[in-house]
Amino acid sequence: MKTALLQLPGLNRDRDMFAAISQISGQDPVTVWQTETTLPDVDLIVIPGGFSYGDYLRCGAIAARMPVMRAVAEKAAAGVRVIGVCNGFQILLEAGLLPGALMRNASLKFVCREVKLQVTNNRTAFSSLYRENEIIRCPVAHHDGNYFADAETLASIEGKGQVVFRYADGTNPNGSVNDIAGIVNEAGNVLGMMPHPENLIEPAHGGTDGRRLFESALEIAGVA
Repeated sequence: MKTALLQLPGLNRDRDMFAAISQISGQDPVTVWQTETTLPDVDLIVIPGGFSYGDYLRCGAIAARMPVMRAVAEKAAAGVRVIGVCNGFQILLEAGLLPGALMRNASLKFVCREVKLQVTNNRTAFSSLYRENEIIRCPVAHHDGNYFADAETLASIEGKGQVVFRYADGTNPNGSVNDIAGIVNEAGNVLGMMPHPENLIEPAHGGTDGRRLFESALEIAGVA
């Protein structure tokens, strides 16, 4: 499967994501700059983390209005898989590709540490190689990861199984409602999550818990 990796000013996790996809898939992703109005024929689009446009206005607000995001929206509507991690998640929310919002961490402090995640739904294109309710490890690094949605939206995403990952065992680092760490859209082909699975894919990272997310998305037969 072919992958496109978006690059915008301030997205400083693009090299980490590039290395992860290259190692897991065996082929380098195509890098796409923010001013592009079309995307190549790919199976997966990834928006990495960082601080796009310095997080001015709101995190992801400026990036979500760049020309490339219109192309991402078109590809997503056609069924192409999309992953947004950390700032990428914020961009997807600002672009209207996912419901809800991400607010300042409840502590009002930047958080950088390892957390535990529960795989709430393993019936998605991004979590199929995990066991349902499996607890995995994953690092976080963010200042605005406090997921929020109004009561109606929250009831809808919970009822439709759109919550894929929750912070587990009291490790919620940001005050996110219902311990939500990652969600998909109704169609199930767009995933947004705050934790960084690309930083836990090989023994040198201290573990491989994040690897199966990419193996699932890329339809690689990983070892659960």
